Amino acid sequence: MLDSAVIEVRAGNGGSGIVAFIREALLPRGGPGGGDGGHGGDVVLIADPALNTLTKFHWQPHFIARNGTRGDGHHRNGANGDSVEVTVPVGTEVWIWEDGADKELIGDLNQPGQRMIVAEGGRGGWGNAHFVSATHQEPLLAEAGEFGEIRKVRLNLKLLADVGLIGMPNAGKSSILTAISAARPKVADYPFTTLEPVLGVVEHGPQAFVVVDIPGLIDGAHKGVGLGDEFLKHVQRTRVLVHVVDGSEDDVPGRIKTINDEIRQFDPELARRPQILAVNKLDLDEVSVLLDEIKEGLKDMDGLHSQTFFVSAATYEGLDDLKQAMFHSLQAANEELELDSGAKVPEEEIPVIRPKVRKSTDVVVREPDGALRIVHQKAVRLARGSNLETWEARIQFQRRLEQLKVTKALRDAGIETGDTVVIGDWEFDWD
Repeated sequence: MLDSAVIEVRAGNGGSGIVAFIREALLPRGGPGGGDGGHGGDVVLIADPALNTLTKFHWQPHFIARNGTRGDGHHRNGANGDSVEVTVPVGTEVWIWEDGADKELIGDLNQPGQRMIVAEGGRGGWGNAHFVSATHQEPLLAEAGEFGEIRKVRLNLKLLADVGLIGMPNAGKSSILTAISAARPKVADYPFTTLEPVLGVVEHGPQAFVVVDIPGLIDGAHKGVGLGDEFLKHVQRTRVLVHVVDGSEDDVPGRIKTINDEIRQFDPELARRPQILAVNKLDLDEVSVLLDEIKEGLKDMDGLHSQTFFVSAATYEGLDDLKQAMFHSLQAANEELELDSGAKVPEEEIPVIRPKVRKSTDVVVREPDGALRIVHQKAVRLARGSNLETWEARIQFQRRLEQLKVTKALRDAGIETGDTVVIGDWEFDWD
């Protein structure tokens, strides 16, 4: 069972605005008509309750949205790039992945249908029609589109399952999971064979549900004894519990009480989940001989379990009935959940998660060779989107640098005549 995956997401770049002018006989005054670039597409994660694992991301770890297209003449704007929607299981945490470690939690998709823009597309650049002014009736400037965000993120998923198998070590939980699903957990005749949760898909006619085998719990599990608190976390999202007990052990009722006390102390709400009892190892002579005694001892536990089954993982006896009970209990739990959800009036719209982007506030930085590089994003986009080879365009660009307070930042940085200034791929000497 894979419960984490590292993926790379690339949002689309914004399309560039263009420099264009309207030249038509019926419009003698013409004027700037350069359209804006389209916005780049986003990469969006969507929580899908039908998914239970992150396995697919190990085969497809790259997701790329489409770029916006450039603007056109006559004020025609470019088309927006298509976004990419990626479904993930409910309960998926999204972490910034850097230097081989989780750096920052930026989202937790814990509601069905919840959306998260994990990489935002770049805004389209303005065409020259935006830069007309009283002093510049024929603007020669346009913006390049913003670059879309590129992120490497780690998806972490708390193991999700519909039904949780709980019980003491060596009760036969793994054997039952093996018998009713295609899962192949390690099975042996000694305690603590299962050291981590194992998922199995159980088919029920045309439908299926997921069962998780939780490593054996012992006295003190809720306090972390035997890593019990870590194991119990994995059943918190299940909707039905199946308590597996070894019918050949002494004091079956006492063992059942111990596990339920641990669950109650760990999470009282978890203790209220529907719980089915499966007394295992019916194939052993000592269990069949003590069957009436075990049933008598369980009478004092009326109400704790919705149903009780005597089964054998070795011979498959009683397992079909147990599977039926799991399925019907799960159906009832799901229907109750839907009713509870429908009772919320009015239903609030689930907000879209938009991680905050920490943008640099730098305007000018000094390069190692002494040159001053302009890093103000709007100024850089203007330089990328305009043809600064002409004298008229450079004059307009310098005026924009003054308006953006870039010129002041250069002076504050101690610029002197003859110093090299770099912006994007263009450089010039300060005079």
